[in-house]
Amino acid sequence: MFILSEDSQRTQGRDAQSSNIMAGKAVAESVRTTLGPRGMDKMLVDSSGEVVITNDGATILNEMDIEHPAAQMIVEVSESQEEEVGDGTTTAAVIAGNLLAEAEDLVDQDVHATTVVEGYHEAARIAQEAIDDAVQEADVDDEILKQVAESSMTGKGTGGLTAADLADTVVEAIRHVEIDGDVLRDNVAVHTQVGASSSATELVSGIVLDEDPAHDEMPSEVEDASIAILDVELEVTTGDVDAEYSIDSIDQLNAAIDAEEQELQGYADAIVDSGVDVVFTTDSIDDRVSSALASEGVLLFDNLGNSDAREVAGATGAKRVGALEDLEEDDFGAADRVSSENYGDDDLAFVEGGAAAETVTVFVRGGTEHVVDELERAIGDALDVVAAALDSGEVVPGAGATEIAIADRIRQEAAGIEGRKQLAVNAFADALDVVPRTLAANTGRDPIDALVDLRAAHESEGRAGLITDGETVTIGDPFDHGVVDPADVKREAVESATEAATMIVRIDDVIAAE
Repeated sequence: MFILSEDSQRTQGRDAQSSNIMAGKAVAESVRTTLGPRGMDKMLVDSSGEVVITNDGATILNEMDIEHPAAQMIVEVSESQEEEVGDGTTTAAVIAGNLLAEAEDLVDQDVHATTVVEGYHEAARIAQEAIDDAVQEADVDDEILKQVAESSMTGKGTGGLTAADLADTVVEAIRHVEIDGDVLRDNVAVHTQVGASSSATELVSGIVLDEDPAHDEMPSEVEDASIAILDVELEVTTGDVDAEYSIDSIDQLNAAIDAEEQELQGYADAIVDSGVDVVFTTDSIDDRVSSALASEGVLLFDNLGNSDAREVAGATGAKRVGALEDLEEDDFGAADRVSSENYGDDDLAFVEGGAAAETVTVFVRGGTEHVVDELERAIGDALDVVAAALDSGEVVPGAGATEIAIADRIRQEAAGIEGRKQLAVNAFADALDVVPRTLAANTGRDPIDALVDLRAAHESEGRAGLITDGETVTIGDPFDHGVVDPADVKREAVESATEAATMIVRIDDVIAAE
């Protein structure tokens, strides 16, 4: 009896478990060397020759175009980590991979997969309690936020700048969008522009658009600008029906041309008479209208995308107007400064100090496309973790110290757990050791020696991590050295890695159908 089609493939039992676990481990191993301040970068080349150079875990896994379904679950771990807290993607993927490796050893010892899953969930619960106990008992002020930002960016491609140079900009940006205790992270944009060193990176109190003035003679800068946003096509009106007009004389032709000119001049006069200084339109504009507005000193940007128009409206308080005759002063927005600046072959529009300005932009500069792309990823992660730390008010020690503390707590409580589930709980603790071991390996230290020293220091001092200072790697209190992570990053990494690993371990039958 044939139940599946002849083209279907089925893998069962231990073979299915081994295949899935092997795939998950391979994915985790691919990003392990990028972890920490001394982590290495990966060069990813797609089929069209596009090159990405990064050590961001989520970016690497997405660019790898992984097809294996179990391996894809590890990719989803990093994606979940990125969406929820913005950083810790490599940590989450590496922990998930090592949970699978430990589970494989237990299954080989005839520990049932369900027992492993139960033990992992129990260990994850203990881990969350350990993270709560590791939270620093102090208010999260600007200094701690800078340490969070710096810890996130250290080791990532920041061009000629150090993470400390960018930390002030990141914290300033997040503080700007903190309103009544809430952090509006979406109100911080990152705009990249090639053509200068990374030291030219700055914070713009407003928005930056890839737009240039509709006419070369328009002013390049307007102070204390009144701003209008038009969803109007400022061109000669045409009918919806195809029609032909017969002209019998020069007078009729001149009359038609004069009518066009009057219509277009009417558009320009209406805008000038309204008293507006800067106009943004989502439709096209006739060259004659833009020329007339240029002669009156009005700055106009045309053919904006819908999202750009929304950004301008949000930053300036302007209302979008669908008909020119409806344009009134109440519809105007305001900004301290609107300017157009040239950067090589690109023109950018800056709208700064808007009346409704809740948006700021980190204007990222870099010498090459690869540099600004990696800077954008590094700053984006830093913005996310600073927002998470400020929102929750909870930070924990970095540099592997939290993982050492979690593993120690799990091993202590494992002694009170009966049956084979105790083996799974201890295996969970062993899997967490991969973080300090990898940090040590990436700094050139012997992983085993470093792990032993960390455990001893944790036992005696209560908090111990691997501190990298230039060429020196020492063991110390991360809080004393400013190596700090948001507690939510650790919580999410443990939770998402546990969910993925337990789901993969429970699979004992893989059916691949055409």
